[in-house]
Amino acid sequence: MLITKYLSFSSLQLALLTLIFCVALAASVNASAADKHPVAIAIHGGAGTIRRELMSPEIEAEYRAILSKAILSGHKVLTAGGSSRDAIIATITLMEDSPLFNAGHGAVFNHEGNIELDASIMEGRTLNAGAVAAITQIKSPIKLANAVLDHSPHVMLVGAGAEIFAQQQGFKLVANDSFKTERRRLQFERIINQEQSTAELPETSNPLLLKYQFDEKKLGTVGAVAIDQNGDIAAGTSTGGMTNKRFGRVGDAPIIGAGTYADNESCGISATGHGEYFIRAAVAHDICARMAYKGISLQQAQDEVVQGKLVKMEASGGVIGVDKDANVAFSFNSLGMYRASINQHGDLLVQIFKQD
Repeated sequence: MLITKYLSFSSLQLALLTLIFCVALAASVNASAADKHPVAIAIHGGAGTIRRELMSPEIEAEYRAILSKAILSGHKVLTAGGSSRDAIIATITLMEDSPLFNAGHGAVFNHEGNIELDASIMEGRTLNAGAVAAITQIKSPIKLANAVLDHSPHVMLVGAGAEIFAQQQGFKLVANDSFKTERRRLQFERIINQEQSTAELPETSNPLLLKYQFDEKKLGTVGAVAIDQNGDIAAGTSTGGMTNKRFGRVGDAPIIGAGTYADNESCGISATGHGEYFIRAAVAHDICARMAYKGISLQQAQDEVVQGKLVKMEASGGVIGVDKDANVAFSFNSLGMYRASINQHGDLLVQIFKQD
């Protein structure tokens, strides 16, 4: 009798303990989920004179497809608990591999007929950053910029020195020709012919040039900004620069504060446009600073710089951004900007033209 009562009482205790444990575990899981910061990501593939009437439905579909693929890749990293930096790299490497953009494979030619690539990445938690410029033999400049952030005491490495560092970090060198495409070669030759004749660019009958004439004056760069479940912001930008550039010209893309900036206290920004103006205006940092010092929204800060400051300087281009509350915003003063975002609610947006 006593043994039976004892066993019965022990079973009741066990049941109660199990119930208490389950309730505590559920509360812990809910608390953990509540502690996760909402995630968001935005990307761009360059801004400029992108004319809807000259773009075929097939080409438009190609651009929208790669923008969707790239941003979904980065968002998948974020929802799986990955860092904003990892999401940026996943996104930008896909765009560097696409011949549709002026970054990596598909980059524009310099004056010597070769490809020179620039990239930068910055994390908002530590304000640490890495950048590379004028590299010619590294498949993914954004990955090398990330290696500079992680493994170098310096912020920016350029040219041959950057590639020596790359080899020490295990990167393989690739042939410069691997970046070249027929589309970019024809664009380069057309500009060289115009430069030599000092005339306006002539009309072209080349089928490949006609196919892509809708964005002949696009200021090509790719970039991404994201915030992860820890509330950490990262921003990255990668580019081939300007067609026919010479003398080792470097634009804003690898310049921290000009083409790329991230600060957990305000926002992350990646820019695309006429780099000389974006450097002079410190565009990326200025937007974050306006948010911090004036207490204004990301959209308002972007518009003040892009629609105000840059327009007064007669500069064309645009920016993407994500703020500390996972709000996403775009601003550009050109006819179009290849862009996409997934906001904190998981809504996907893919746009090209101003009126999208």
